[in-house]
Amino acid sequence: MKDKTLAIHEGYVKDAQKTMAVPIYMTTAYEYENTQHAADLFSLKDTGNIYTRIGNPTTEVFEKRVAALEKAAAALATASGMSAIFYAVSNLAKAGDNIVASTKLYGGTVTLLTHTLKRFGIEVRFFDPHSPSEIEKLIDKNTKAVLFETISNPSIDVADIETICETANREGIVTIADNTVATPVLLKPIEYGCDIVVHSASKYMTGQGLAIGGVLAESEKTKEKLSGNFRYPHFNEPDLSYHGLVYVDTPFPPFTLRARLSLLRDFGAVLSPFNAWLFIQGLETLSIRMREHSKNALLIAKFLKSHPKVKKVNYPCLEDDENYKFAKKYLKEGCSGLLSFEVESFEEAKKIVDSVELFSLVTNIGDSKSIITHPASTTHQQLSKEELKAAGVSEGLIRLSVGLEDAEDLIDDLKRAIEK
Repeated sequence: MKDKTLAIHEGYVKDAQKTMAVPIYMTTAYEYENTQHAADLFSLKDTGNIYTRIGNPTTEVFEKRVAALEKAAAALATASGMSAIFYAVSNLAKAGDNIVASTKLYGGTVTLLTHTLKRFGIEVRFFDPHSPSEIEKLIDKNTKAVLFETISNPSIDVADIETICETANREGIVTIADNTVATPVLLKPIEYGCDIVVHSASKYMTGQGLAIGGVLAESEKTKEKLSGNFRYPHFNEPDLSYHGLVYVDTPFPPFTLRARLSLLRDFGAVLSPFNAWLFIQGLETLSIRMREHSKNALLIAKFLKSHPKVKKVNYPCLEDDENYKFAKKYLKEGCSGLLSFEVESFEEAKKIVDSVELFSLVTNIGDSKSIITHPASTTHQQLSKEELKAAGVSEGLIRLSVGLEDAEDLIDDLKRAIEK
């Protein structure tokens, strides 16, 4: 089935009530048929519901739809995009290990990698996503993951996905792609060799800024990479916390299985069934919305490019953008709704942000309503000047999340603010 059909139908088997809408199963626990049934569920001899911290029927529909859209073997929903990234990394790395990560990342991800994970004893080493050859110089026997964003936020760089994955695959290292900005409608990283895909579902998947959530998805090939790999003994040896289970020996996709049975169980960053239901609604219109977001963003990028007060515009679908060759290769139906542009100074950027009327000053993206952000004073203010430069964030950079309003109205709003 095609994406638009999968987004509406995948994963939902109607129960006796035959409801057209997926039911919201707002429950913490489930009744077992008898003690043997309960024992079989806990030992994985049978599949079914145990406790909503591990899984929920509404959430399962969302997971199956994301997996289908990403061409993945399985998916796991989490309480936020940041928890999805944390689970993806911590499912692979332990104290004494390191991961290799792109320099072009969301500020919150940089903070997680450089500060929080450092306290867990996990080191991060950075590479330029346009120079994947740097990865080989950074990896060693303790490298457990290569992490990057397919379209980076807020620098709007498109990673050389295929080359990054080929480089990691030669060393048997798991790749993690944050596909939040592109969404599976515009780009499917697994088709280019990626192992794990993560999303902040709070963005384009919900589409209206209604709920916080995240999801990670696992490639069919991940099991083969993990099996017998010296880098990942915890997937190949008995897990004493779960009855001696060996994850690669089960018939289930091992990465998401361990993330569910170990990390979701113990850390508990669980998606609410109600939020899962909201994301299900969002997925149904995702294909339509992403094309409209992309169309509006391109029109605005072309306007900004022509304005004398704008120093630079970052949007991959502009033919003179440094990312255009990668956009042409990986993004077949648009470049999403995220763009950024630079003006002369920190103060000039703040003036523009404070002067717009249709754009809302919000630290979010992917909403149907257009959003404007000054990263240097908000999402990336915790970074040093050197870190800002590495992340592609200047003090005069303004990020736009272009919504679904009429593009002419949005252009008029920006024009007034820039020329005020």
